[in-house]
Amino acid sequence: MSTEPFIGEVKLLGFNFPPLGYMTCQGQLLSIAQYTALFSLIGTTYGGDGQTTFALPDLQGRMPIGQGNGPGLPAYDMGEAAGNTSVTLTTANMPQHIHTLVNMHVQIKASSGAAGEQGADGTFPATTVTAAYADSASANVFTGGTQVSGTTDIAGSGYPFGVLNPFLCMNFSIAVEGIFPSRN
Repeated sequence: MSTEPFIGEVKLLGFNFPPLGYMTCQGQLLSIAQYTALFSLIGTTYGGDGQTTFALPDLQGRMPIGQGNGPGLPAYDMGEAAGNTSVTLTTANMPQHIHTLVNMHVQIKASSGAAGEQGADGTFPATTVTAAYADSASANVFTGGTQVSGTTDIAGSGYPFGVLNPFLCMNFSIAVEGIFPSRN
């Protein structure tokens, strides 16, 4: 096999510049007239107008993946770019669910009428004709069957959080000169 690269071959390099005959994969536009062989291989897969320009792949901050689809995976086309470095989770992203209220503190209005008497705003706990005594004061008020219900409020503010995989930054460069590849 020749040491001369195929035109369009992308190499991962451990240094910060493209070697002679290569360009860094930064999505830059090239002239079709100047790089006819490379254009005939990649066309406008990565951008450009197809009349006078075409683009190199932009691998800045991106991870390349293989084209096609594996078992149980979606299909990916050449030049397709997707993904985000962060997402914002909102209530629309979550399934419907409930939270049980435990140790709920509420203010309950009470009337001074006889038990069962209805106050102006509805039914409230009332005094009883039965005397109730205790040895000491209690912080708890016993409302005898009063039912309280409520819902929890929406919490959170839709703050974006990172979903970036661990990475190591290196130099992807594409051969713009070399051997024109033949089909197998």
